Amino acid sequence: MVSRPAPASAALAPMTGDGGPPGFDAFGRAVLEDVRDAVFLQDAEGAVRWANPAARALAGEAAPRLNPVAETSGHIEVAGRRHPARVCALPGGWHAWTVPAEEVPQRHVGDFLAQAGPRLATAHGRHGTARVIAELAASALAETVFVLLPTTRGRWEWWSCERPAAQGHGRIRRVPPQAAPVLAATFGATGRPQFAPVPAAEVATLPPVVADRFAGHADVSVVSLGPNVGAGVTGALLLGRRADPDFGAEQARAVVEFAKAAGTALANAQRYARQEEATRGLETTLRPVDPPELDGARFETWYEPAGGVLAVGGDFFDVLAHDDGSAFLVLGDICGKGPEAAALTGRVRHALTALAMVERDGRTLLRLLNELLIAGGSSRFATLVLGTARPSDGGVGLTLASGGHPAPLIVRRSGVVEEVTVPGTLVGISPQARFAEAEVRLERGDVCLLYTDGITEARNRHDQSELFGDDRLRSVLAAAAGEPAREVVRRLRQAVRDWLGSSAHDDIAVLAVECAD
Repeated sequence: MVSRPAPASAALAPMTGDGGPPGFDAFGRAVLEDVRDAVFLQDAEGAVRWANPAARALAGEAAPRLNPVAETSGHIEVAGRRHPARVCALPGGWHAWTVPAEEVPQRHVGDFLAQAGPRLATAHGRHGTARVIAELAASALAETVFVLLPTTRGRWEWWSCERPAAQGHGRIRRVPPQAAPVLAATFGATGRPQFAPVPAAEVATLPPVVADRFAGHADVSVVSLGPNVGAGVTGALLLGRRADPDFGAEQARAVVEFAKAAGTALANAQRYARQEEATRGLETTLRPVDPPELDGARFETWYEPAGGVLAVGGDFFDVLAHDDGSAFLVLGDICGKGPEAAALTGRVRHALTALAMVERDGRTLLRLLNELLIAGGSSRFATLVLGTARPSDGGVGLTLASGGHPAPLIVRRSGVVEEVTVPGTLVGISPQARFAEAEVRLERGDVCLLYTDGITEARNRHDQSELFGDDRLRSVLAAAAGEPAREVVRRLRQAVRDWLGSSAHDDIAVLAVECAD
């Protein structure tokens, strides 16, 4: 009889196909799954091909080495430790190696909880967390596990796991409290989880998808998953065992402590889901929308906030069509980034949207916004360029006013890049702020580019002290002269991304106005 260490990835997997010794059928596998002795099956070539749960617990992550001493005895070496074993010859040259239960180290509750903690902490969402709870419970607390959580329309959502690894998920009708009093009491329990046996008659009242899976189990119990009143979570963990508990006299403590950790993980998942929903709702109201269609003019945008919790930042743009065929346009940059800058961005955008309905003069709009920001008491300021685009006579007239913002650039079809000089002070700093206005005209094929300093201050991926800068921006635009606004913005975006590489960047916003046919 020969032996060699078994590959951990294959040797200790449960046998489910036809690869076992002759006569090793489903009945034999089921019997060995439930015995407390550790049983390894070795093929005629000396490789371990199967191990029952006790054997897998004994081996852990190590590859067991089976060393014969006599025809019917030997020892199994795992991670440097030797365990005496009985050896029994099977048909086809196979052998069964059995380590008596008293020689198998009993699992420790602390070790199980220490292993379960990181997996619970890294589970994602309600569904993912419930699935992990079922998997962990089935690995140590029971052979069959159901996680039950209340859902809509008088139903329960369930996640199941059965040894060795069969999983399930679905929804069932809720059973009335009078038919399942133990389960009902568990769902309503808060505080320290209570571990209670479920009578066979009550198990039988559950929908067949649950009740049938507990047939033949020696013991079915339930424990609450609601950690406390404030957590907003109610649920139950159903556990079915066919064999003796893995933790012996410590089984009840193992179940209760695991239920506490599982309930906390569910509460955290639910809390995170609520926060994520609120965040997505906030983003929806703050994120710029695509510009409207305008006869004679096309708009192209690029919006890329700095990385963070919110997918919005302090940069913004808006284009609002007027009934007379013109459009109000604005691009701005709120000092800072992240949630606080995004919140002020929302205030500024909403204020300008309202003001632009009754006021067309850009200087007046900036003056009113300046007064609003100062009166609001914010320590943050803004830079903006805003104005009106008015298609006429085959071209587009732009009236632009600026509050301390980088000068707009005109990319002429001829290849010339012109700067639109519009002096103005920062918005939200001083009551004495002054703003100017300029008028330019775009002819067919010309593009006006409004942008934030996230472009010019982008840092080189190789040398963080080197900025993209104004000269490089003008060079990219000149090379794209004569192209439609979409291509101009695409080339600029590619150039900046190549410059940045994987480096972090500030918020970026670009609004291009093209005089189109």
